[in-house]
Amino acid sequence: MSKVSIVIRCYNEEQHIGRLLSGLMQQTIKDLEIIVVDSGSTDSTVAIASCYPIKLVSIKPEDFSFGRSLNLGCQAATGEFIVIASAHVYPEYQDWIEKLIAPFDDPDIALTYGKQRGNTTTKYSEQQIFITWFPDHQTTIDKTHPFCNNANAAIRRLLWKEIPYDELLTGLEDLHWAKQAITSGYRIAYVPEAEIIHVHDETPKRIYNRYRREAIALKNIYPQEHFYFGDFLRLFITNLISDYFHAWHDGVFWANITSIPIFRLMQFWGTYQGFTQQGSINNQLKETFYYPRRLSRSIHPFKTDSSRPTIDYSNQSKILEKIPPSK
Repeated sequence: MSKVSIVIRCYNEEQHIGRLLSGLMQQTIKDLEIIVVDSGSTDSTVAIASCYPIKLVSIKPEDFSFGRSLNLGCQAATGEFIVIASAHVYPEYQDWIEKLIAPFDDPDIALTYGKQRGNTTTKYSEQQIFITWFPDHQTTIDKTHPFCNNANAAIRRLLWKEIPYDELLTGLEDLHWAKQAITSGYRIAYVPEAEIIHVHDETPKRIYNRYRREAIALKNIYPQEHFYFGDFLRLFITNLISDYFHAWHDGVFWANITSIPIFRLMQFWGTYQGFTQQGSINNQLKETFYYPRRLSRSIHPFKTDSSRPTIDYSNQSKILEKIPPSK
């Protein structure tokens, strides 16, 4: 039995999944059990994944939900710990998994999640979200609110048996799971050293749909939450100002002058459309999800840490050459 199982959910991820699997092959922790949960890909995703030592679990598109695909993957897992990763992320360092599961030495830790950064295709505003949500340094390990992210996270398999993922939510199944774990007396840990690159290159419509879907889920998890039109205007304007401030100081203002308002408009209009219930909101979560990056400057290095072994992706192209192109 492997100590660590990896669950990867995917649908038409031929551009990305090979890089993630190549990175997993170079981790310091060996004998990883890799489970790919595919929800009906029509491209070369499955063919590429099959070049690696994986266990394939298939789900029909009409049966898909985020929670259901995770439950199927976790059900197939045998490891003590389950690492959950999006198919369009990849690690930079060989000790990614090692760092991510290290806090489990504390039996009270139920879930860990790591840092995320974008690549060259990531919208500037989303880069700012990554910096806000996933700071360079750990704030505290004794987290009492359930913010986390399943693009780069790990859980205890035995605890998953007690708390399966909600299969009816339209998103944020990770936050819902963490909320239940905390209610049961566990804690969650943020591990900034467990860093991945999260590749997003979404159209405005997909950005809108993502945030609308997550807002629908959030109000189901916290029924008393609200997001009024005034919230939409205030958060759109404050995040717009913050993004322009940082873009100017980063020397990329003009390159992002139109992408910033488009992203933020889709983000907060989608959120506004997703909220219909009224009541008081959980301020800590609202601040985490929506508040802009502070108007102060500090160094956020995007370069690699030379003291840690990085991953060599140069051989990946040789594997991909053997895959016939998708029709």
